[in-house]
Amino acid sequence: MSKAFTSEETADAPPIVAPRAPLPGGVPNYVTARGLARLRDELMALRTLGLEPAAFAQRRAELEERIASAELVAPPAAPTDVVRFGALVTVRGEKGERRHRIVGVDEADPAHGRIAFVSPLARALLGRAVGDTILLRAPRGDEELEITAVGYDADTD
Repeated sequence: MSKAFTSEETADAPPIVAPRAPLPGGVPNYVTARGLARLRDELMALRTLGLEPAAFAQRRAELEERIASAELVAPPAAPTDVVRFGALVTVRGEKGERRHRIVGVDEADPAHGRIAFVSPLARALLGRAVGDTILLRAPRGDEELEITAVGYDADTD
């Protein structure tokens, strides 16, 4: 069998990390403390690989740029029921109750409840408070959501 068809060739290859979503023009690169730490950890991991293929050099440059432009947003000093960046928001709608944390673009992971502050849902939630109702317009249909809780607890995985 040709080496091209074996898994030996990829055994030592480092994992490929998905590229970052671009920031919309003129939008600050807000990050949570967790998000900034993860960017720095990823950059450190790339540096320790000691590899310089074009893809990794490009990835490293992209990470360095994102870290340099990052604006760390601290949680509010006093408890609040208003949705701000970094909030863990619980909403209830016809599809049940769910929780979303509003994070930076680099931290977004909708499958795990982390939504970018520039996403339609986050934009609809920002500035609202517990008890407010929003109308989320989505491709699968509109949904009315009530904000039932807002928290700013430590964001850990």
